[in-house]
Formats: sequence, C-alpha cells, structure tokens
Amino acid sequence: MNKTPLKSAVTATAVVSLVLAAAACGKAGSSSSSSSPAASGTGGSAANATGSIGLLLPENTTTRYEQFDKPLFEAEVKALAPNVTVKYANAGGSAQTQAQQATTMINSGIKVLVVDAQDSAQIKSSVDAAKAKGIKVVAYDRLAQGPVDAYVSFDNVVVGHLQGTGLLAAMGSKATPSAKIVEIDGDSADPNAADFKAGFQNAVKGHVDIAYDASGLWKPDVAAQKATAAINQLGASNIAAFYSANDGMAAGIATSMKNAGLSHLPLTGQDAQLDAIQRIVAGTQSFTIYKAYKPEADAAAQIAVNLLTGAPITTIAKATKVNGSGNTVSSDLLTPVLVNTSNIKQTVVADGLYTVAQICTPDFAAACKSAGLS
Repeated sequence: MNKTPLKSAVTATAVVSLVLAAAACGKAGSSSSSSSPAASGTGGSAANATGSIGLLLPENTTTRYEQFDKPLFEAEVKALAPNVTVKYANAGGSAQTQAQQATTMINSGIKVLVVDAQDSAQIKSSVDAAKAKGIKVVAYDRLAQGPVDAYVSFDNVVVGHLQGTGLLAAMGSKATPSAKIVEIDGDSADPNAADFKAGFQNAVKGHVDIAYDASGLWKPDVAAQKATAAINQLGASNIAAFYSANDGMAAGIATSMKNAGLSHLPLTGQDAQLDAIQRIVAGTQSFTIYKAYKPEADAAAQIAVNLLTGAPITTIAKATKVNGSGNTVSSDLLTPVLVNTSNIKQTVVADGLYTVAQICTPDFAAACKSAGLS
C-alpha cells in the first residue's frame, strides 16, 4: 500500500473536497441520514414496542462488522425500543450460510430483517421468503435484490470517485496517460464493488493507464496474489501506483509491494480500518475512505424500528435507488470522507473510532510524532 510523500497525499484532501462537493450536488436524491428518533406515526410507540429484528452481516474478515456495525446497531435499537430484541448472525463469507441464517430468522418470527448481503443476487430468494411472511426487509450497506423496503449505505459511486481523485493527487506529476497502475477490485457479487469501480475509473480515465485489473474478492490473500501477478506481468519498475477497493485487500497488496521493493508507491483503501490508519501514518498507504459506521448503523436501526412499529421511514430514507431486480427502494445515502495524515484527528479520532494511543503503538510512535499525532 502506499504512498508518495505525505505532501502529495495531503493535496488529496483539497482536490477531493471539490470533487465530492460537485458529485454530491450532481447526485439526484443523495442525502445524509437525519438521525432523527423513530417516530410513532400511525403505528405504535417505539418505546413500548415488542418483537424482534434480525441482523445478518456478510463476513468477519473485514473488521468493521463485528467491531462496529453489530454493536452500534444493537445499541441504537435498544435506545429507541428497549423491549425489542435483535437476533444476529454473521455469514462468514458464505452466501449459502447467509441463506440458511435468513431462513432460521424468518421461522423464528422476526418482524424486520436487516441484511448486508454476502451475494446481492442470491439473497433475493430470502428477501422473497421474508416478504411472503409479512416481514419488512432493510438492505444494509449493500443493495440486495428483491422487494426490499429500505436501503441504508453510502453513495458508493462517490466513494470510488474519491478513491480515484485521491490516487491521482497522491501520484502528483507522475499521473500521466502512460503511467501504468494496478487495479484490484472487490467481489463482483457485491453491487457496491461495481459502484466503486465505476466511480474510480470515471475519475482516472484518460489520466493514467489501468494496465492490470482484477478482483481481489475482498480477501487480503487473494488481493496479494493478484498484486504479485500484476508485478510479475508488468514488471516492478513499470508500475506507478496500486488501487485497492478496501483496506483489507490493501493489507495484502502492501505485503506484495514490500516484497517487490515497491512500498514507496501510492496505494488506496477504504473502510478506515485501524491497520490502514497506521499504514497511512507510516507512509505505506496514501489514504482510506472513511464511511462513518455510527450514522449508517443508527439510520438502519431507526428505519428498522419504524418499520416494526408502522411509522413512516421517508424522513430518514429520502432518496431512492433501483436494485438489480428492478425494485425501486427508499434509500438513505450518506457522504464518505477521504482520510489521510492531514485529517486523522478531525475524523476517526474526533468521532471516537480510535484513540491516538490505539493508533500510535510503539511500532508507529516515531511516525505518529512526525504526523502530529503523538
């Protein structure tokens, strides 16, 4: 993973801010979560509501799901509806396991199913089964197919665009039409991966040469293998930068880069994982894209409670998205932020995601001091 001198990465913040503002203005229906309390509407009071909400998350390789999404979602449901139970399961990266988990939850009598699909197409049968039982369905982070009632995520095309403009800024004068870059995308079963890719390629088109493009399946080891294959195919000295769709894969790519003596080159990421923040401080990753977990989890919990009580969701899900099966879904689309050394304190530290002590362990003490984090 990596980075050109910190000054180049810092430039990304200014460049990206302009791009993000323009992209946000041009995105019809894009919105930020209102984070408003669940209303009673024509349904019952959330404070007195009973029943259960199911939460299905896709995998545990990416640290965010167990560390942040699950506890934040549970805490917000508890705050809004103290008598409502959250039933939880993690698919561990298996679409088949997630389908089985969905069946178990449907049969257990849940009133609302919140699902971050491991495979957005395969989950459709589970969505259909839930709806047949009168269960409301919320797509979380990834837009599932089927008659979904609501969707909560970030504007993922903007995420990819931020990654693209950020990478160009990190490359600086080396970003030329002939400069060869390696692109490692996410899993094609995840519709977000296509949005990230589209946004990224739109940003870099004509500015650099995407000489190698492959899927890392959201897995660090697969991404490392693809990066090594790219280095062997193109030649280490002919590569100007690496694009990684997320931080988990960036960790694997960084290892391949280090083994090839390329740790000085720009490398992107996404998700603001702790190890990625540390690599940014150390200068081996240029930046990450921060999609604040709490607003996303809070919005999903608020929508789920509203659906359970019969209250309206349009005060939260103000936008719409069309999923892969052609269903128009009420959506809450949040705004992502590029994080590099210049704004770590103002973003992940200020939000309480990590403390300076967690970031600045002994191995990163000197780098943290240089970055003004000590």
